[in-house]
Amino acid sequence: MKTPRSAFGGARHARRLRLVAAVVASLAPHVGIAQIARLSFPASVHAGPITGRAFLFVARTDKQEPRRQAGSFRASEPFFAVDVSAMKPGESVTIDPTTLGFPLASLDRLPAGDYFVQGMLLPYTQFARADGHTIWAHMDAGEGQRFNASPGSLLSEVQKVHIDPARKTVVTLSLTKVLPPVPRPEETQWVKRVRMTSKLASAFWNHPMPIGAVVLLPKGYDENPTRRYPVVYTVGHFSERAPFGFTFENCDAPETAEAKAARLARTAREPGCEFQKAWTSGAVPEVIAVFIQHTTPFYDDSYVLNSANNGPYGDAITKELIPEIDTRFRTVAAPYARVLTGGSTGGWDVLALQTHYPDVFGGAWSLYPDQLDFRNYQFGNIYADSNAFTVADGSWLPRDIPSSRSVEGLTDLTVREENQAEMVIASHGRSGGQWDGWAAAWAPVGSDGYPQSPWDKRTGGIDRSVAESMRARGYDLRDYVERNWSTIGPKLVGKLHVAVGDMDNYFLNLGVYRFETFLESTKEPGKGPYFAGTIEYGRPLKPHGWQPWTNQELLQIMKRHIERNAPVP
Repeated sequence: MKTPRSAFGGARHARRLRLVAAVVASLAPHVGIAQIARLSFPASVHAGPITGRAFLFVARTDKQEPRRQAGSFRASEPFFAVDVSAMKPGESVTIDPTTLGFPLASLDRLPAGDYFVQGMLLPYTQFARADGHTIWAHMDAGEGQRFNASPGSLLSEVQKVHIDPARKTVVTLSLTKVLPPVPRPEETQWVKRVRMTSKLASAFWNHPMPIGAVVLLPKGYDENPTRRYPVVYTVGHFSERAPFGFTFENCDAPETAEAKAARLARTAREPGCEFQKAWTSGAVPEVIAVFIQHTTPFYDDSYVLNSANNGPYGDAITKELIPEIDTRFRTVAAPYARVLTGGSTGGWDVLALQTHYPDVFGGAWSLYPDQLDFRNYQFGNIYADSNAFTVADGSWLPRDIPSSRSVEGLTDLTVREENQAEMVIASHGRSGGQWDGWAAAWAPVGSDGYPQSPWDKRTGGIDRSVAESMRARGYDLRDYVERNWSTIGPKLVGKLHVAVGDMDNYFLNLGVYRFETFLESTKEPGKGPYFAGTIEYGRPLKPHGWQPWTNQELLQIMKRHIERNAPVP
């Protein structure tokens, strides 16, 4: 007997429903079944109480501690975190499926398998600031605001566990170790170090706040005790390394032809050993090179301007640190003999210092700088867009906004993904991540004392009042320079130089295009003076990190610039 056609359809429909139900059940959190971790610490490790952030790190391999496999967002292994307040020895904090994680949003999303797990507790410091707000944040301990490597953090041993989504798993982790202090590099004939407490920043934070520098001395410095030298200030993310990559480490192994070809495809910048050989032989201009260190409780770089959240770091650098450098070393203590360079964050920093403090510095060479125009806040326009995470153009196919890309244009990470990672690292904009770092440097203070984000970090909804406040305070450098050109323009002629790759991985070339459009407009009648600087683009397919000259060539360019601007005897 033939089976009626409708019966076949009904059977297939039923099988489809069963299959869909099974798939949905496998993806959904398991009701009544949970993966749970409980973290605690004994009094022998820390007397407590501790206010801070508790982490659970989960990794598929033990090639490194799980904490070290987290945080590099594109390749990060899962981690989950929650705030703790006044946690005492013996008390426990629970991390469960309600705890936000990255890149998996929940512990329930872990597939069945064997994992290596580790717990960590990052202590915060209480700051009763001069602005009347009392907040908790991580006081950098020389690690450069690396949340998973901060001295003083409490750690557990690594455990291997089996996780099965169909069964409840409870992992107990005792935090029995404390991360030791970061070793301080020694001084040498060539490399000196300056560490000082900023009175200005300390008064704002009501807490001792260090600033410092790594100083690279030229050949013949000790042999010529009456000679004075121009200074090249380099700025960027916290480091203990000497400027321009100067190093004696691993210099016995020459760069291979293959490595050199790969490097030149990205940048003309030479390896640190090659630069060191030129510096120590006297083959480069004899200058003092200084790398500025200026971490804050929110980020490893203050962004060098006075800030509502970070405090007066612009004044601390120009009124405290630079005079200290001039006192300790034989500098030519004059603006024409102080030039600046830096890349990425440092690229923004040097333009900010040059344009906001034009009477202090004599020229800036900015490499692949962070967004110079907030109409391209990396990609989106925070003055006009409604959402930082998606392009909402009214179509049925909204697109997530990319944060980074390959040089071929393939999206690497989205703004949404990076903001989720920062929310897991810390609440209240304390992650030490890039988006939180910008908010701390440029945004107003919120009613709770923490930085106001330009958008809701869960939904992406933009608060344009925050964006307008950032613009009004001069952090949108294109807008600031354009609004103030009649006053500062005459002091900046020939002093602004920018280089960026045409396929910068973070879309930073877009802001440079807008900056250049204004600067070139100063040629027009009534808009002058003409800026008379340079803007260079790496083509084709040059990424973040591209620069058109070696560091030795850059120093030669700077030398000629200083000589042209030196006062006539």
